[in-house]
Amino acid sequence: MNTELKVNDSSLPLRRDVKLLGQILGEILVNHGGTELLDKVEKIRLMCKTLRNFYDSEIYDELKQEITNLSSPMRKQVIRAFSMYFHLINIAEQNHRIRRRRQYQLEDDTIVQPDSIESAILFLKENNVSEEMIQDVLSKLSLELVITAHPTEAQKRSILEVQQRIAVILKNLDHPLLTNRERRKLEESLFNEVTILWQTDELRHNKPSVIDEVRNGLYYFDQTLFEVLPEIHREVEDCLERNYSTNKWYVPNFLSFGSWIGGDRDGNPNVTPEVTWETLHKQRKLVLKKYINVLIDLMKRYSHSTTRVDVSQELIQTLEEEEGKFLTDDKKWPVNTEVYRRKFAIIIERLKQVGKSDLGYRSAEELLEDLNLVKNSLKKHHPAAHELKTIQKLIRQVQLFGFHLATLDIRNHSGEHEAAITEILRKVRITEDYAQLDEEDKIKILENILKDPRPLLLLNEDYTPETQQMIQVFQMIKNAHKEFGSRSISVYLVSMTKSPSDLLEILVLAKETGIYRLHADGTVESQLNVAPLLETIDDLTAGPKIMETLFKMPVYRNHLKVMNDQQEIMLGYSDGSKDGGTLTANWKLYKAQIEIHEMASKYKIGLKFFHGRGGSLGRGGGPLNKSILSQPSETIGDGVKITEQGEVLSSRYLLEDIAYRSLEQATSTLILATAHVSNEAEHGSLRDESWELALEEISSVALKKYQSLVFGDSDFLTYFNEATPLRELGDLNIGSRPMSRKNRGRFEDLRAIPWVFAWTQSRQLLPAWYAAGTGLERYASQSERNLLQLKQMYEKWPFFRSTIDNLQMALMKADITTAKEYLSLVEDQKIAERIFSNILEEYEKTKEILLKITGDKELLDHTPNIKDSVYRRNPYVDPLNFLQVELIKQLRSQDEPTEELITEVLLTISGISAGLRNTG
Repeated sequence: MNTELKVNDSSLPLRRDVKLLGQILGEILVNHGGTELLDKVEKIRLMCKTLRNFYDSEIYDELKQEITNLSSPMRKQVIRAFSMYFHLINIAEQNHRIRRRRQYQLEDDTIVQPDSIESAILFLKENNVSEEMIQDVLSKLSLELVITAHPTEAQKRSILEVQQRIAVILKNLDHPLLTNRERRKLEESLFNEVTILWQTDELRHNKPSVIDEVRNGLYYFDQTLFEVLPEIHREVEDCLERNYSTNKWYVPNFLSFGSWIGGDRDGNPNVTPEVTWETLHKQRKLVLKKYINVLIDLMKRYSHSTTRVDVSQELIQTLEEEEGKFLTDDKKWPVNTEVYRRKFAIIIERLKQVGKSDLGYRSAEELLEDLNLVKNSLKKHHPAAHELKTIQKLIRQVQLFGFHLATLDIRNHSGEHEAAITEILRKVRITEDYAQLDEEDKIKILENILKDPRPLLLLNEDYTPETQQMIQVFQMIKNAHKEFGSRSISVYLVSMTKSPSDLLEILVLAKETGIYRLHADGTVESQLNVAPLLETIDDLTAGPKIMETLFKMPVYRNHLKVMNDQQEIMLGYSDGSKDGGTLTANWKLYKAQIEIHEMASKYKIGLKFFHGRGGSLGRGGGPLNKSILSQPSETIGDGVKITEQGEVLSSRYLLEDIAYRSLEQATSTLILATAHVSNEAEHGSLRDESWELALEEISSVALKKYQSLVFGDSDFLTYFNEATPLRELGDLNIGSRPMSRKNRGRFEDLRAIPWVFAWTQSRQLLPAWYAAGTGLERYASQSERNLLQLKQMYEKWPFFRSTIDNLQMALMKADITTAKEYLSLVEDQKIAERIFSNILEEYEKTKEILLKITGDKELLDHTPNIKDSVYRRNPYVDPLNFLQVELIKQLRSQDEPTEELITEVLLTISGISAGLRNTG
């Protein structure tokens, strides 16, 4: 299978786009601020570029003076100019990805794009994987992606919409048959859109509400996901039929999207039961609108007449029964022989009545029955070799999106549930202070409650507002199942799960609201999956024991039986990394999956691991397909669930072609990984035990190094607060959720997201790499054999390779020279110099050992496209960092800083985020 694309210089079109957009930006700068603005931007850019190539103290001093001398309004426009460049270059790079994909599609059949669905199916065929084996793989295939509204998507919706229009124009400019007139018209449109982008306010002036975030999330379903998901399923079917033509393939619905937006209550008091209910309504409203639009289009297309074709009698019969029942005369299709149009008129009206009257469909399953009736009738007269794919696509969409659009997960902190249970149990005099009991006593009480069909809740009891709202959440879930279907909310996640009682508490609350029921005959009815979220290093270590305790309990096993003996477990990548460093956290996560999987297998319980990865490297981020490949191989067959967090939504799902490519890569990886697992008799053979022992040793050393700085150095928190723009992040209105779970200044209360965001802004990116170098170097230095082992691990173990590559990316995006500028923000310069020298030493050590392991001369030599992208950006990010430091100095020195000064700081934060492509 050939995956090499013959192109003389594949980056030439990208450079052309960047040059064109740069010229347009230059013209806009002159138009807005005269040649003085453009000259100032160019002077600063060229000085930064020179310093990148060769450090010169005189040029450095001149640059610092140039930036210090800037004042508003010129300074603000300079900041905006550099930020704008990143938005444009991001669009150009995305367009280039689309271009590369199209180039592969234009080649002959012998050249296949790497990581495409076609390449995966061809690989199976070339390796003689049987049709039976593939069918088995398809039955196990499961990927659920969950969008979240973490406060790191720094771009406004209006900015995203302009960027989308610019991307479409760039794509159209590639058309080989453009006339000169059409090209001029497109270039004029491009100039106008870039001008609009420049003239649009890039900052939010108010924090978004939860419903604002819901609308932003729905935007991606509306723009791309509704179309792309069925296309991915279709492509798998088409590739199988081309390569395994003896079988008629049907691919199960393996790829779906869920959401946390409007359901994630952890630390966000704004997510009330009423807000969650409104979220479910908005999701249903959108998906019904999408179905109606598709059906209107089908009504135009399906003009078949019974004077020309024979249709099914069942269809004719239902038309006669339903037209009078569901339609007034003015809504009936006027031509009696055009039976499909008559049927679509009925379906459209019934969709419009969903949730409004008894005429509406009660469930998506009823809609599917009608669509399948049309499909089966079409088979009677349409050529069998040329299926009408439009109706099949709609059927797939209804199967995927139902009437709920996306399954909404509910999440809350374990302490909130414990507080509610404590009050409820006190009121009925079961125990005075449940929260203070030891774990064994808690479990005993909760088990007894779950074995007793009688309710605990007292009517009209004066519970505290917090407990009342907790009860209302579960009542809302019960009502949602009735109104929107059981798929609308199927999982309840418990943050900071530390013990089995944390999950049993959810079952008790579910029991009190009728979601969990014990019938008189002993049978159990349970309509809600309960999933732990294991986040800290300690929780990950305790995870297998927590789950085994539950699996041994008859009351919990009865609940699982109703769930087909399937248990979901969420793994948090953020807090573990914050507590123990990225290398240790990732290893503990990997180990926890293996241990829990092996333990669950003993009890014949299937697991689905839910990976709470962030968009940034310090929070488990990275390409979606690499995230899948880095999991323990034996767990992939259980199904994979991954968060797609705020800041990656626009980069992956704003443009249809990019969304398709991202999901195609993930699907290709999942197919091959699942097939590999299905073929392996012994999962342990997929990695060497000596590798695990090596990583255990490396992790232990790295953990001590990380904690010696973060927890062992009493001045570290001062350094972090002062040497990063953490204080200023709160003013950047990018999320409805507070930066810390509680309004305290403690490290443990700080959310992992602003922790990573602040380090990223200061170009230190400490959470994404710190301490890994010490662990790796200590192990490698013990013997030449150990270094050879690390090289072998990098070559053959996907998890280790992904870990090393992410460390390379982190070091590449970090910039120690620029980071040093932030030391001037620390009041005590002795603290600043001491801690920074520690960070610098670890940076150099990490870089050196990574290059030894990979055998490369420079970081990211194996991914030249990414490396070039980072190099292309650096001369433009540097000025924003220099300006940010200067502005923060001014901001912190003033008791009442001006609105203009605050705005300029926030503009640098937004610009650096765009430049580095991920934030927190």
